[in-house]
Amino acid sequence: MAVAAAYGLYLLWVIVRLFRRYPSGEADYLVAGRRLTLPAFVATLVATWYGGILGVGEYGWSHGVSNWLVFGVPYYLYAAIFALVLARRARRTRALSPCDQLEAAWGRPAALVGAGMLFVMTAPAAYVLMLGVLIRMATGWPLWAAVAVGTAFSVGYVFRGGLRAVVATDQVQFVLMFAGFLMIVPVCTVKFGGIGWLRAHIPPAHFTADGGLGWQAVAVWYAIAAATLAEPAFYQRCYAAVDERTARTGIFVSIGFWVLFDFLTTSAALYARALVPDLADPVAAFPALASIALPDLWEGLFIVALLATIMSTVDSYSFIAAATLGRDLLRRRRLPPGALLGQEDPGNLRSVRWSLAATALVATALALWSQSVVALWKTLGSLGTPVLLLPLLFAHLGWVANDAAARRRVAWGMALAGLVSGGWLLAGRGGPYLGVEAIFPGLAVSASLVLPAVRRRATVTGSPG
Repeated sequence: MAVAAAYGLYLLWVIVRLFRRYPSGEADYLVAGRRLTLPAFVATLVATWYGGILGVGEYGWSHGVSNWLVFGVPYYLYAAIFALVLARRARRTRALSPCDQLEAAWGRPAALVGAGMLFVMTAPAAYVLMLGVLIRMATGWPLWAAVAVGTAFSVGYVFRGGLRAVVATDQVQFVLMFAGFLMIVPVCTVKFGGIGWLRAHIPPAHFTADGGLGWQAVAVWYAIAAATLAEPAFYQRCYAAVDERTARTGIFVSIGFWVLFDFLTTSAALYARALVPDLADPVAAFPALASIALPDLWEGLFIVALLATIMSTVDSYSFIAAATLGRDLLRRRRLPPGALLGQEDPGNLRSVRWSLAATALVATALALWSQSVVALWKTLGSLGTPVLLLPLLFAHLGWVANDAAARRRVAWGMALAGLVSGGWLLAGRGGPYLGVEAIFPGLAVSASLVLPAVRRRATVTGSPG
């Protein structure tokens, strides 16, 4: 409890400190004045993109080393592609959000469709669910109360400080998340045994590439991981980097940290399966492991590491979702076309701040509706990737619509891709329908409508770049 109290006091200190400093403008609030150095860039990106720690425990406990092939390798590949192809281009723009680039390339209807989907994707339902589960374990509160309190606390400091607040806390949370797993994995190895001991106590399927699920169950995540190329947290950090080199190098360094962390978390999930084979709720795999493997003080440190890992994502995605709702959807809809591109407007900050409350409510509702972290990831990824992948990718590569009719086609392509994927999910009740995962027909619709509407152009007229 002492460790948890110290962590809580640190967050309160951040809040008090931020309330003494008002952001100097929209760029200061949304992209930290575009002054993120390499260490800050790496810490905030690594911590933000790894909030699904209990979901990793859930999947690793259930399916073993395939966790790395599902939640590791495909994301490394797409992150590397983002670094090579998009990072520098994103930093060159004057965009404050991905929707600015969508509007510049495809027009306001496409930007509004994209904003709606980005809000649904970034409302951090899966992460507030994990936060609520941890708080419920510690306090005994009902899940709804634990989710509500955890969400409110996580977004409190973002209200005032914006991305600067996210980065300030992420740097501490980055240290805590690694400290927790660098402690528990060696302890388990010494206390119980290494790979031989694990093989003797875990079902053989846990050491197969597909975890006993079949190859399509693994392959679908390689399609879902393509959402990395439309990942708003990546774009936001690149917009905020001090220069283009920092944006590209920072992503490559981050991949190295993710590889290390995935090794640690997959190992911990295997130990949890071996030591708690009859666990009723696999989401609790890591806390259950800590209660067996660690003495009280170190167990407390590990639980704080889990909290820090989750909160680093809740605050970041809550901020992105609020900016998407307040600025990119509500404000963009009311202003003339192009009015938000590279422009400063105090009204945007007010709208973003109060949209944090709506974001918290939506995330809480989604978390309580679907009480599986992995199911939430799969559903939202299957919906969002077909809508956003091609339009955002082409927009940052400098492709634009041929004419007004082509712009309308892109907007319709985005909307229909989401409707097809959503209908497919409903028909399959969240799983494959007719043996096909929902993301694939959505991508087919997007490609058929978007690709014929675009052409290469060196400079995008009116673009933030």
